[in-house]
Amino acid sequence: MIPFNKIYLTGKEKLYIEKALNTQTAGDGNYTNKCSKWLETLTGAHKVLLTTSCTAALEMAAILINIKPGDEVIMPSYTFVSTANAFVLRGAIPVFIDVYENDLNINVENIEKAITKKTRAIVPVHYAGNSCKMEKIKEIANKYSLFIIEDAAQCIMSFHNGKHLGSTGDLSAFSFHQTKNISCGEGGALVINNPNLFDRAEIIREKGTNRSQYLKKQSNLYTWLDIGSSYLPSDINAAYLWAQLEGSKFITSKRLKVWKNYKESFSYIEKEGLIKVQTVSSNQGYNAHLFYILLKDEILRNKFIKDMYKKNIICTSHYIPLHSSPFGKKVGKTQDDLKVTDSISKRIVRLPMWVDLDKFQNKIIDSSIKIIQKLV
Repeated sequence: MIPFNKIYLTGKEKLYIEKALNTQTAGDGNYTNKCSKWLETLTGAHKVLLTTSCTAALEMAAILINIKPGDEVIMPSYTFVSTANAFVLRGAIPVFIDVYENDLNINVENIEKAITKKTRAIVPVHYAGNSCKMEKIKEIANKYSLFIIEDAAQCIMSFHNGKHLGSTGDLSAFSFHQTKNISCGEGGALVINNPNLFDRAEIIREKGTNRSQYLKKQSNLYTWLDIGSSYLPSDINAAYLWAQLEGSKFITSKRLKVWKNYKESFSYIEKEGLIKVQTVSSNQGYNAHLFYILLKDEILRNKFIKDMYKKNIICTSHYIPLHSSPFGKKVGKTQDDLKVTDSISKRIVRLPMWVDLDKFQNKIIDSSIKIIQKLV
């Protein structure tokens, strides 16, 4: 069976984990600091704090910008639940808007229509590691004095106009979950581009205490100062992550080779109108997080996935839109009809994508094309 996803190990993970174990450091150790500094250099951020997950980073962001009950936060409906949960936990109302069909990113033309007196933030999600229209989003945010929190969960090693994704908003969140290009099993990072938010971020990450400042001899007392939670990862996780970050250029190049092969191989049946293929902007330095196609309807999509499984190839759909989920209906609201979101969520298929997939890719492509031609 060809899996949808497969973790790539550089070969140094066990060595670094053993070194971390020998130091007996719980968190904020050598590897945590190395990873943070590396990510700061990559993104140009003021500071980067490792977290236990991208979800944790988003939760920290919601606390940092003082989200209160009744506040509204604008975001796409086509995203993972963590995007909304982080703000719902603080009592906010997620306002779901539509996406573009060409890249599945938030439709910036609809953002301004959704802004009210209660709006506090815009949360663009860079779907598949492909950049949203950040220049326009920043323009809107500045006009209405709104925060920008970038959900950059899928974005590590992805650039737009030479800037790493996640470097525009006040805050951004990365994921190092096992399904991501760079992984440590479970992990994340809060990217802090607004310097005014850093000191409080350290406190929130350490259960609301000044432990970080105390350990750095910046305070004589170790005490409770603010709300917070246990968002600091183990240095063991950071050791795993460090091995992955060291291999990030190789990992990205291998995935991009697979992605380009998919793109080229499916181009002719796209021209025949049988499918639509994922697009990436020309000025994007893409990380090849995933590759997807859009079929004509949900019936064909589901049949395609089943037929591929019979060929021992695992393909998957993706998100159930948040506005149509049971809890999303309860706590959120929508701005106009989300026709594109409703449509693409029923038609999307993600194909296998991992570092050494090139050995199996011909089978995937040949099987896909034959099944599509048969179905359509």
